[in-house]
Amino acid sequence: MKFNYFLKSIALVALLLCNSTLQAQQKGWINLFNGKDLKDWTVKISKHEVGDNFANTFRVENGVMKVSYDGYKEFNQQYGHIFYKKPFSYYLLKVEYRFVGDQVKGGEGWALRNSGAMLHCQDPKTMLKNQDFPISIEGQILGGDGVHERHTSNVCTPGTTIYMDDKLTMAHCLESNSKTFHGEQWVTAEFLVLGDSVIKHFVNNELVLTYTKPQIGGGNVSNYDPKVKIDGKRLTEGFISLQSESHPIEFRKVALFDLAPYEKNKVKLDKKIGELLK
Repeated sequence: MKFNYFLKSIALVALLLCNSTLQAQQKGWINLFNGKDLKDWTVKISKHEVGDNFANTFRVENGVMKVSYDGYKEFNQQYGHIFYKKPFSYYLLKVEYRFVGDQVKGGEGWALRNSGAMLHCQDPKTMLKNQDFPISIEGQILGGDGVHERHTSNVCTPGTTIYMDDKLTMAHCLESNSKTFHGEQWVTAEFLVLGDSVIKHFVNNELVLTYTKPQIGGGNVSNYDPKVKIDGKRLTEGFISLQSESHPIEFRKVALFDLAPYEKNKVKLDKKIGELLK
C-alpha cells in the first residue's frame, strides 16, 4: 500500500510539472480565433461593404474557421478577407490550415488551393467597396495540386514592396523554399514580424523565407483609396487578415505572441524569439 502511494505521488508530481511547463509555454499567446465563433473579426469581401459576410463565406463549424463557397453561383472575383480587431507591430503569428474540397466555379487558375495570411494590413474600414485586396504583406499559402512542386508560405505584395538581400524588389510574389503539401493535410505556418525591420516565414518549424523593410508602394491592388496608399511609407504595424480566394480552406488555429514588450531590448527579444521557435 505504501509503495503504491509512493508511485501515485511521483505520478502526481510529474503531472503537475508537465502542466506547469505547458502553462509557461502558453503564457503570452493570444488565441485570435476562439474556436467557437467569429467574435473579434471583421469581414471585407470585394464588391460588398465592410462587415458584409456575403453568402456566409467565413463561418465556424466543428471548432474550425472555414472559408466556404456553397452560397456562390460563381466566384466573380469576390476576393475576401477576415480581419482581427486590432493591429500589431512585433509578433509571432501561428496559423494551422488545410485546403479541402474543390475550387468554386469562376475562380482563376492561379487561385487553385491558394489563400494567405495578410500581415501589416490596412484597416478594413479604409477599404473601398470594390477593392480587391488590402494593402498589406501577404504570407501566401498554397496547397499542392497532387502532381507538381508548389511551395507554400511565399510572399506577395499587394500595394507594397519589400527588400530581399538588402535590395528593393518590385516582384509581386517570391517563392519560399518550403516543401510541397498535397492533399488535405494540416500544415503549420508561422510568421515572425518585427515592425518594419524584418519578416520571417516558417513552415512546420523550418525557416523558409526572410525579407526586410516592408513599405507601401508598387501595384497589384485595385480600386483603393489613394489617400491610404502612401507610397514609401514604412509599415511598422497593421491588422492581420485571412484570405478567401476561391478555394475552400479551414483554419483550426490562429494564435499570436505579442513581442511588443520586448521591442526595445534586443537581447530579451532575441531570447524570447529563440524560446518560441524551438
